[in-house]
Amino acid sequence: MKSLEELLRPNIRDLAPYSSARNEYSGRVARVFLDANESPYNAPYNRYPDPLQTELKAAISKVKGVAVENIFLGNGSDEAIDLPYRCFTRPGIDNVVAIEPTYGMYKVCADINDVEYRPVLLNERFQLEADKILAACDEKTKIVWLCSPNNPTGNSLDRDEMMKILEEFDGIVIIDEAYSDFAKQKSFRHDIDNHPNLIVLNTMSKAWGCAAIRLGMAFAQKDIISVFNKVKYPYNVNLLTQQKALEIMKDPFDVDKWVRMLLGERSRMCDAFRLLPICKEVFPSDANFFLARMTDAQAIYDYLVERGIIVRNRTRITLCRNCLRITIGTRSENNELLAALRQYI
Repeated sequence: MKSLEELLRPNIRDLAPYSSARNEYSGRVARVFLDANESPYNAPYNRYPDPLQTELKAAISKVKGVAVENIFLGNGSDEAIDLPYRCFTRPGIDNVVAIEPTYGMYKVCADINDVEYRPVLLNERFQLEADKILAACDEKTKIVWLCSPNNPTGNSLDRDEMMKILEEFDGIVIIDEAYSDFAKQKSFRHDIDNHPNLIVLNTMSKAWGCAAIRLGMAFAQKDIISVFNKVKYPYNVNLLTQQKALEIMKDPFDVDKWVRMLLGERSRMCDAFRLLPICKEVFPSDANFFLARMTDAQAIYDYLVERGIIVRNRTRITLCRNCLRITIGTRSENNELLAALRQYI
């Protein structure tokens, strides 16, 4: 791959980061805080949070099996998606390549950053072909975006094909594993030591049931993490988020139980959908949702909305004509959806 110096935007490479008050005394014991223009009242919320989330990263390191120095935490995965654009791509000059269909925020962030976005269609099985991805790249391609399990298709991408891209592309490869807790495929976060161009994304929003606290993760070699920490806003993860994440990290066995229940419900729901006359196909899923091709997705979606049941209509997405994306809920929620669909005429 190209060196990190070559891949970085020149202005980011030369950036002098903002030095927050909390960074300047890091590593030393302090009792009196008169440095950050904070109020001395209303503890603990009067103080700025730890800008590097040291305690939380230590907890995540134990759960995820990744060294603290290889962890970046952001305000949701959205921050971890936007940062690579700001660090590596030059507006109006560089481009990124991504699979299609996939998570829409990769393109939104490209558009916001004025970076050309090059989608490469998956095949009829919603699988990527590494050679097609690599063929879409040129000397100004800085990033390749992969999502596995993929959203909205639900399937894990072929690991060998992803590895081929990782080994042959000379820029940054980002693998979004937001749904990996529901899949059997080995996580790529365990491969970051061997691949200096690899960034793996994860989140507290899915298996961990913490979408409301907005905590995203990026795993990469420490040189990339250092760049992210240089560019991010100083206090990007608030105290309440850090506290709640630490609380739930203390008992990961609850999360394991939730995942098992969701996987059981996913299997039941997929089987039930296959029996519906209005369902033409249910696609394989390794996530906490599945994609189903219906007879008329728009009409069925509108019918469900009238009954207060909200699913995701993906019929306008490439390769997803007449498809609904169904998130797995509680057993009672799932039963309510099935009951409504069985009454659909």
